[in-house]
Amino acid sequence: MKGPQNYSQKLMIWIPVLLIVLLLTVTISITIGSADIDMMTVWLVIGSNIPFLGDGMEQTWKDSTETIIWNIRMPRIILGMLVGAALAMAGAIYQGVLRNPLADPFILGVSSGSALGAALVLLFGFESMVLGQFTLPVVAFGSGLLTLFVVYTLARINYRLQMETLILAGVVVQAFIASMLSLILALSDEKMQTIMYWMMGSLSLTDWSYNRVIFPFVLLTILFVTFLTRELNMLALGEEAAYHSGVSVQKVRLILLVVASLLTGVAVSVSGTIGFVGLIIPHMIRLLFGSDYRIILPLSVLGGAIFLVGADTIARTILEPRELPIGIITAFLGAPFFGYLLRKKKSNYF
Repeated sequence: MKGPQNYSQKLMIWIPVLLIVLLLTVTISITIGSADIDMMTVWLVIGSNIPFLGDGMEQTWKDSTETIIWNIRMPRIILGMLVGAALAMAGAIYQGVLRNPLADPFILGVSSGSALGAALVLLFGFESMVLGQFTLPVVAFGSGLLTLFVVYTLARINYRLQMETLILAGVVVQAFIASMLSLILALSDEKMQTIMYWMMGSLSLTDWSYNRVIFPFVLLTILFVTFLTRELNMLALGEEAAYHSGVSVQKVRLILLVVASLLTGVAVSVSGTIGFVGLIIPHMIRLLFGSDYRIILPLSVLGGAIFLVGADTIARTILEPRELPIGIITAFLGAPFFGYLLRKKKSNYF
């Protein structure tokens, strides 16, 4: 682990760099699509919708252009940033706590549980009942939390939580849920395409209300975890090292796993199951910048946002007017790059 000066210097250099890359990615994503819009118009429309800044601005663009930019593309891009950041941070936490560089946000079955809840809602046509447009996300999130509770219950032996047992419990629960999802798909008939599309991931919930709901949760969770970077660094070194450093291993590990699972549940509840973000981004950051979680966490958040916004842009434009599930794009982009990094820098990650 590097000293504080080295770590702060890296953050001062790379956070601005990644913010610039994110800004460019967002700008490009907004401008391209079925209706091509120049960058100047994009920023004029965005500026006009910002309080105080947009006061008195003269509208020189069509109302339809503003609708496309502000009500369709912008909410989708913000949702992609939030989901990407949440999945990447969850992946970083799992890899540190489980001391497994190949761990990802879906390892404890939370995503599978969320997918099962969403599939049941779609199968029985309850999408607009009780909670209106929020029925699907709320049920998906709730079923993910229920899955997490089941996994933890199975993994606790004599009131202690063992990592090997936890991972095994996650595998068992995921296998059971996979069989349930297969049954639902077999019974779904005309709903099969909708269910499968959601299971492969999509950011098509282009409504500002979804962003307003998940933004505070994702932001507060990310801020909370930044205060546990020391503990996460110690856990990544092993239980014994963490214990002798004054870390309450069982308590901190449980808190971090719950937080990571909640982040995963929130992301999956609004986007479906999107793979590779939580695996490739933290792993890539670790390969490039070392194993200090004071660096890994903030850079993973920005990297996840960039990666998912870029992947979504490709998904909605590559076969225009058709739109591909974003999970296909993340797999195509993530797998080869992941393999390249492993070949490029063979090292001991922990």
